[in-house]
Amino acid sequence: MEDLINKARILMEALPYIQKFRGKRIVVKYGGHAMADEDLKKSFTRDIILFKLIGLHPVIVHGGGPQIEEVLEKMGIKSRFHEGVRITDSQTMDVVEMVLVGKVNKDIVGWISHNGGHAIGLSGKDGQLIQAVKMDPQKVKKTRRTSELIDMGQVGVVKQINPEVLTKLEDSLFIPVIAPVGVADNGESLNINADYVAESVAGALNAEKLILMTDVEGVSDGQGRLLTNLSEKDIENLIASGVAHGGMVPKLKCALRALQAGVGTVHIIDGRVQHALLLEIFTDKGVGTLVRKE
Repeated sequence: MEDLINKARILMEALPYIQKFRGKRIVVKYGGHAMADEDLKKSFTRDIILFKLIGLHPVIVHGGGPQIEEVLEKMGIKSRFHEGVRITDSQTMDVVEMVLVGKVNKDIVGWISHNGGHAIGLSGKDGQLIQAVKMDPQKVKKTRRTSELIDMGQVGVVKQINPEVLTKLEDSLFIPVIAPVGVADNGESLNINADYVAESVAGALNAEKLILMTDVEGVSDGQGRLLTNLSEKDIENLIASGVAHGGMVPKLKCALRALQAGVGTVHIIDGRVQHALLLEIFTDKGVGTLVRKE
């Protein structure tokens, strides 16, 4: 009986959050270990289906770097990066689009369907969802006095999101699953960072929450302790002091831009934890770092 009472208490803890977020839009950037481990895939999928069934409007934006790398290696195509961004020539872009749109996206749609939900896969070309422009050539220092420009190829930055493609699905049971491939004015496909696409989609939808799933516990302080609640000013200080470093810096900058675009809160959570989405949104403690406006 005690076991049943504890389960009832958990449901009661979730109740005010369910009431608060019903009808709200939540954008989830999905990737990393949570997309590779079978148990984590199942828990993520069921969390998303539950979100939809209780009246939230989830939107998934996924990555796929490891899957792209695997196919490129098999095809004998060497990868080149600049500051963590894949330099994308036309041959590489064909592989990126094939893997992200044709494989990873459809796999996620299939997982949701297999677990009793409904999803629809999209890329930036569908309904002009992600209109983009090519990234400017990047300057690289050769010596203290000289530098050169690197053409990033078909790497894009978001020019505009067409939210109507997504809002028309809100009254249906379908969950949008977005591959981060944008389209240029000339119809050319462009490879875009998935965090950046998720941030842009959340801003265009005026989402209540943007959730970035990572392979770390969240944002840590100088002693490695998890920081569970941060303001915009806190983020600026963490970046300026160097406490935030490596791959966490672009995620924090992404969080800042999302808040400035009108997103309610940003969550950087540990995707290695089963049911991380439910634990972060529907419990008092959560499983990551919440980033809020001042």
